[in-house]
Amino acid sequence: MKFELQHTDSASDARTGIITTDHGQIKTPIFMPVGTCGTVKGVHFEELRKQVKAQIILGNTYHLYLRPGLDVLRKAGGLHQFNTWDRPILTDSGGFQVFSLTGIRKLTEAGCEFRSHIDGSKHIFTPENVMDTERVIGADIMMAFDECPPGNSDYNYAKKSLGLTQRWLDRCIKRFNETEPLYGYQQSLFPIVQGCTYKDLRREAAKFVADKGADGNAIGGLAVGEPTEVMYEMIEVVNEILPKDKPRYLMGVGTPQNILEAIERGVDMFDCVMPTRNGRNAMLFTYNGTMNMRNKKWEDDFSPIDADGCDIDRLHTKAYLHHLFKAQELLAMQIASIHNLAFYLRLVTDARRHIEQGDFVQWKAGVIDNLSRRV
Repeated sequence: MKFELQHTDSASDARTGIITTDHGQIKTPIFMPVGTCGTVKGVHFEELRKQVKAQIILGNTYHLYLRPGLDVLRKAGGLHQFNTWDRPILTDSGGFQVFSLTGIRKLTEAGCEFRSHIDGSKHIFTPENVMDTERVIGADIMMAFDECPPGNSDYNYAKKSLGLTQRWLDRCIKRFNETEPLYGYQQSLFPIVQGCTYKDLRREAAKFVADKGADGNAIGGLAVGEPTEVMYEMIEVVNEILPKDKPRYLMGVGTPQNILEAIERGVDMFDCVMPTRNGRNAMLFTYNGTMNMRNKKWEDDFSPIDADGCDIDRLHTKAYLHHLFKAQELLAMQIASIHNLAFYLRLVTDARRHIEQGDFVQWKAGVIDNLSRRV
């Protein structure tokens, strides 16, 4: 994988670049739709290509490991062949999902024992077998196996957790270097910076990760309960240390405002379930603010969903989408999900253009307040 830094903003740390993988190029900053089980919920891949204009999607190691399972994925020739997505894919390591299973998991130095949320069966993830699993899935970008501690962890727990994540990273790198891609194209491994909300731990983690010389680096363990301003502070602390010539991926974040603030602080890659999850619950994101499409005010509003949005936004009216949600039609969730994903991609594309033009900070200041208001 190659990363070419193209433009830097003179008034902030915002930048643009191009990531080149064997499945195509990714223009940064970029938002990556989450395809947990090998699909982005409710959105066909043709819509992801044409309407959303997605350049890369995510798969989830934990979910794909459990279902359809590694045998099926290996026989299919990897996730690209299985789901027919011909552009880049990133897989997380399952660390966050395992973290979410508090009560049915057990952490040890060896790895993490857990029970499946599907049938209660017992499994173990180790740095080694997670690397093997991500090889079988075949993503262009693989994430290292880490522990994602709660955002309110005390200092001693956070320090102990970081030490475990760092030892696991060394084992991930060793296993990654000992193995080869299975399907004839290259894969990259991204380490993850942890450390909760403690500046010294974040600095230690960022230095540890930067010294590995990986193709790119991720910032994890944020947007898990800490105040928003603290999240922004941690991003600044980490990005002072992470190499500027490698892409920086902020995991699981977030709202449109979060994304613009993080771009200003030098982040290149984002993912979040919010566009599709909120869309399925009738919330649309727009430059004018958020819209609850179940509200009666849209009942006879025959203007386009978003006159500046994707084709589907311009084809259908607010009144029609309101009707679909009231009637509990599946099409409502599909249209809303496509709209929100297309808006997120439009947001980062617009950010890229304004970084190139040299007026990113002014543009951001002009749009960010409206993004959070309710229409």
